[in-house]
Amino acid sequence: MTRQTRYKFRLYVAGDALNSAKARARLMALCQAHLPDRHDIEIVNVLTHPERALADSVFMTPMLVKLAPLPQRRIVGALSQTELVMQTLGLEATVE
Repeated sequence: MTRQTRYKFRLYVAGDALNSAKARARLMALCQAHLPDRHDIEIVNVLTHPERALADSVFMTPMLVKLAPLPQRRIVGALSQTELVMQTLGLEATVE
């Protein structure tokens, strides 16, 4: 049995702003649908951790970063175009 790739994401949000809430919900739904039991999501609120956003060169929110598997990729926005998000993150090959 082959070990499935584990995906790691970091989502930078600005508190409970509408676009941040939408991005959070869409990322959770995408992971549940296409990466069940093989994803980790870290949420970073840039309003409470601005130094982290600056250190990671995050100047707009919401911003999603795919940390693993490599290559690392970034997407800015509410993640409303699921097909484009999946393609950008390199997830199209994981869909059955």
